[in-house]
Amino acid sequence: MSNFMYQAFSEVAKQKAFVTAAKVLNVTPSAISHSINGLEKELGFALFFRNRNGVQLTSAGEKILPIVRELLNTEDKLLEEAARINGLDQGRLRIGAFSSVCINWLPDMINTFKKNYPEIEVSVWQGNFNEVIQQIKLGEIDIGFSALPIKENLEVVPLYRDEIYCVAPEGFTPQDKKAVVASDVADKPFILQEIDYDRNTKEALDDYNVSVNSIQYSIDDASIIAMVESGLGFGILPELALQKLSGNVVQYPFAKRYFRTIALVTHNKAQQTPSTQAFIRVIIDYLTERYGGLV
Repeated sequence: MSNFMYQAFSEVAKQKAFVTAAKVLNVTPSAISHSINGLEKELGFALFFRNRNGVQLTSAGEKILPIVRELLNTEDKLLEEAARINGLDQGRLRIGAFSSVCINWLPDMINTFKKNYPEIEVSVWQGNFNEVIQQIKLGEIDIGFSALPIKENLEVVPLYRDEIYCVAPEGFTPQDKKAVVASDVADKPFILQEIDYDRNTKEALDDYNVSVNSIQYSIDDASIIAMVESGLGFGILPELALQKLSGNVVQYPFAKRYFRTIALVTHNKAQQTPSTQAFIRVIIDYLTERYGGLV
């Protein structure tokens, strides 16, 4: 089986269309079709369902997609190592993270990395915790930032305990003027992103008896701040998300403190490319300098 067959299969699975995959790979649609047909013939089963709207993976295709992408990533690792042996620093690095890491950490991390490895192409993909994990599993990204717990069989390194705060309209003061207790938020509506209503955020709201009916959903952290500022409700956001958000709001810790643990997620070390390992070192050095160490 040729390497291009694998590339064609992976790209069609990603784009869900032969024509779009052909444009990305800079070949003709017939070349993509020929490669997919050849791969299906060699494997002995269909990889896609074809329809008017594009293509969809068969169950067999879904099973082999992670394996094919692992093969492609292994080839990338081989080429990067060869480049390093030849005195070059070439390759690519794909990073996946949620919004507050993208905003607060990645710009400095990437700038530091690019000073030492200017020829390595760095791309950033943004998604929620679960989406980042899925992209790592599929081989679409090399390094991911997510939050514990992570049950998948991946390399997981806890990085930082990010405290969760109550965000309130300007003028609000908790009873003890220091931290929010249950009576401070009794019957108060809360605004949060729907994807955040799990893990530690859900724990805090449950402990403070905030009912599901009292929760409204917004699209992102900035819109939550805007709605809180307008007096539409209270918010609940982690410290990292609040660092570069502005508005006429106040923030207080909860009397019972809550944290989310941000973690670094990768494939096992044997599958990591040299550029992945180099960026991991940048991450650890950056957080050690900023916070005095990891969790």
